[in-house]
Amino acid sequence: MDEEDIVKCTECNGRELERDDARGEIICANCGLVLDDRIVDPGAEWRVFSIEQGEQRGRVGAPMTEMLHDKGLSTDIDWQNRDYSGKSIGNGRTRSQFYRMRKWQKRSRVSNSRERNLSMALAEMDRIASRLELPKSVRERSARIYRHCIKDNLIRGRSIEGVTAACLYLSCRLCGVPRTLDEIAQSARTGRKEIGRTTRLIKRKLKIRADIPTPDMYTARFCSQLGLGAAVSSKADEIIALCHEWEIDCGRGPVGMCAASIYIAGVVLDNRRTQREIAEIAGVTEVTIRNRYKEIVQRLNIDSTNF
Repeated sequence: MDEEDIVKCTECNGRELERDDARGEIICANCGLVLDDRIVDPGAEWRVFSIEQGEQRGRVGAPMTEMLHDKGLSTDIDWQNRDYSGKSIGNGRTRSQFYRMRKWQKRSRVSNSRERNLSMALAEMDRIASRLELPKSVRERSARIYRHCIKDNLIRGRSIEGVTAACLYLSCRLCGVPRTLDEIAQSARTGRKEIGRTTRLIKRKLKIRADIPTPDMYTARFCSQLGLGAAVSSKADEIIALCHEWEIDCGRGPVGMCAASIYIAGVVLDNRRTQREIAEIAGVTEVTIRNRYKEIVQRLNIDSTNF
């Protein structure tokens, strides 16, 4: 029965009903009969008109996140020396006490070597993800993969930078936000070879199946960085689809195929970019673009007089 349906007591027909929000009950004031024991507290009015009102009416903390080693569930003493009402703490002895409490609270959050390793790795992961402008979903996924690596002792004998970069690379592929190994290596403090070796190890031990990125996953990003419009991006996707249909992309790198398709689309639509410009954005050599676009033009019978 809804709360609106309760208008009188079913025992004495009394209409003096009391609502007990602490117990979640509706009670008759005449005979004491409990009419409902599962009422929902709608809470206070949540509509706010300023940031200060929102902070005053907020009754919850930050959401749980995988990007913190304790998932954000521990208590944190703010660095500002203010009390709960926002007033400054002027007493020097109290300030010293707060300083000691803050210091020991930070030490207690990281109590063993595993938590210390996780804290350092997540900070490094957040730094790399910020440089690559990766979304929150990718960061959360990579943090979960790293936690599994710690659980299965895959980090023993390996650098934190290499494992975190490998987790981010795998997470990008799993979330459909591909980044090349060269892009990851440029932002991380480790080499391309170590990231690739660690990625293969994590995939084998954790039994992760990450599909190989397709060339069309890079088209929109490369065109945006090159200043090309949606027409060139759409034309490049059409060329990539034809290449897949004719199996021209078999055994070819997806980044090279995407770069060559963008180059061909720019020439066809008279909005071209040089091979060097595309190569710098895509992270491949000009020779790769030249070889790929010649294969595509020849197999798809594209007019090659403008190339």
